[in-house]
Amino acid sequence: MSEQHGLDEDADLRGASRSETGLFRRALARLSDIVMPPVCLVCRTPVGGHDALCAACWREVDFIRPPVCDRLGLPMPFDITPFGSDGSMISAAAAADPPPYARARAVAAYTGGMRALIHGLKYHDRHDVRRLLGRWLVEAGGIVIEGADMIVPVPLARRRLLLRRFNQAATLSQEVSRLTGVRYEPTALVRTRATASQVGLSRPARRRNVAGAFAVPRRYAARIEGANILLVDDVITTGSTVGACARTLLRAGAARVDVLALALVTDHATVPS
Repeated sequence: MSEQHGLDEDADLRGASRSETGLFRRALARLSDIVMPPVCLVCRTPVGGHDALCAACWREVDFIRPPVCDRLGLPMPFDITPFGSDGSMISAAAAADPPPYARARAVAAYTGGMRALIHGLKYHDRHDVRRLLGRWLVEAGGIVIEGADMIVPVPLARRRLLLRRFNQAATLSQEVSRLTGVRYEPTALVRTRATASQVGLSRPARRRNVAGAFAVPRRYAARIEGANILLVDDVITTGSTVGACARTLLRAGAARVDVLALALVTDHATVPS
């Protein structure tokens, strides 16, 4: 009986400790809100919580919702899935020019609020957006995250990395790994040479520009062999860069490569590199 009583006391102490910790965290959060009130990540308007957008900026994000092309992740005008099929469908673009990767998914079109968030992260060191963007990636990437053995970011050229001081694709990959538990491999894919900016190049020119620009280091060969890889980037324009990365990973022995990005260019827009 006394032993049971001792166990109950230990449980009570642990419960009290957790309660005190929770109270402390809530008090700290309230103090933090006083010192740094939560504001919209785009327009800086006061909002009800951190890592969020105001209603107006939320409406400016053109989220990509089903139905989508299973291969390219492009939004489809309506569901053309044949009755009794597995629910996947492909666009005319994917049928005409199939990508080397299996599937791609993106959070939103590269317009409005999403464009502002990506520019803030990429060019203005706005790392306060990473938690929101990470959550969005996990929500949009459910089907491509499921079954992934590792997350690999699209690498930057060394000069560009030195100038920018970080790789935005790596930052996003870390957030997805933190939220999902999928292993993050930041150097499983590297750039072997610098490439010219893709802005203004035609689709064939973009492919030539990045052809042979990536490699899997020898020390990663065993880990890549037979692995299902989730390749992460910020924006998919024509798919040339992620396509070159996927080809490199597949040649190194990967079983499958899927792609996850924040944004997808769905019209004639161009994206600064």
